[in-house]
Amino acid sequence: MTEPNWLSEGLDHIWLPYAQMKTAPRPAAAVGTSGVHIKMGDGRQLIDGVASWWTAAHGYNHPHILNAVRDQLSKMPHVMLGGLAHEQPYRLAKRLAAMTPGDLSRVFFTESGSVAVEVAMKIAMQYWRNKTGEKRNKFVSFKGGYHGDTFATMSVCDPEEGMHSLFAGAVSAQHVVDLPIDEDAASALDQLLSTHKDIAAVLVEPLLQGAGGMRVHDGATLKRLRALCDAHGVLLVFDEIFTGFGRTAAMFASEKAGVVPDIMTLGKALTGGVAPLAATIASEKVYAEFHDDDAAKALMHGPTFCGHALGCAAANASLDLFETEPRLEQAQAIETALRKGLSGLKNEPGVADVRILGAMGAVELAQDFSVDQARADFIEMGLFVRPLGRVIYLTPSLTIEMSDLNKLIEGVNEMARRLGAPS
Repeated sequence: MTEPNWLSEGLDHIWLPYAQMKTAPRPAAAVGTSGVHIKMGDGRQLIDGVASWWTAAHGYNHPHILNAVRDQLSKMPHVMLGGLAHEQPYRLAKRLAAMTPGDLSRVFFTESGSVAVEVAMKIAMQYWRNKTGEKRNKFVSFKGGYHGDTFATMSVCDPEEGMHSLFAGAVSAQHVVDLPIDEDAASALDQLLSTHKDIAAVLVEPLLQGAGGMRVHDGATLKRLRALCDAHGVLLVFDEIFTGFGRTAAMFASEKAGVVPDIMTLGKALTGGVAPLAATIASEKVYAEFHDDDAAKALMHGPTFCGHALGCAAANASLDLFETEPRLEQAQAIETALRKGLSGLKNEPGVADVRILGAMGAVELAQDFSVDQARADFIEMGLFVRPLGRVIYLTPSLTIEMSDLNKLIEGVNEMARRLGAPS
């Protein structure tokens, strides 16, 4: 079928994410969404196995979210948050403060997850300047981690990660170390924090490192981090942009692990995948060092669309659904199905590992394969699955029907066996 004019005419002008434009295959044209399905320009329906980069927690086009956005659009699409107040971000901030663990209570809104992490880093550095006058400009993060593509966030991603290695030397050098998954790694981190007194905070994706390869660790690792940060007087930042809102079968990974950070970042599923919005949430302890008569102690950051009314309306509606519909139970059911359907691949000779946590299942192959060809083959199966390096993963909408989930699981099994077969 002939591709639509907007694709053939626009492809010479658009710059696509994570793509070598000269050699990348032509993207498949999507013309509509419904539930967990993507309607393609040639009439096919694909089952989305990755929920549009892990955002569409409630599936696509949920009427409650769409109606909330329509209602807000008719009243006021947006007005600046500098010097003016409007309902949606204020309501959302109160709700997020109430539902996040511990004393996380002060919410700063941005338009993307990368910027939310940048704000967290900015807050951590200024916290020490406001509190003690110290210039703590360094951070600890972990191998296999990913926190964004902006310059500050690139510095706390795994430096061996291919997307950012080009910028080595241009971004700040940080301490990227092994997660303290055992006593040896914990001892090494303890020594690092003892030696370097210019560290403002430790950043981690709790329980599940996403874009770095869907790597899983346990709650004990996070408890070690909390204890080490407390012992050395360092702030702890949880990047829950991927893990938040049910992905681990708890509302937040921090809640599942029983560990409360000093700062948390949220995004992706915050609006149910309907609008770009992210948040950085600070504890009362952290915020107290900014609340002062001295204007120089204020956080000087202000995105143009801070507290975007439409995005916040979508987020409030998304939170309604988490309150009224059984999303966490659905995530648990997905986990059960993934364990049943994917665990058998552990015995395949071409499979290096199978990792499952909540509504995430990942199959890591033992050898490289063509990601572009695998994506095309999945589309031929009627599935949209986007592998990461050697990892084929599923992060479906929490509302997915078991019949559709089983088709995704069958497709991953077929693809993993095909790609892992001896040549």
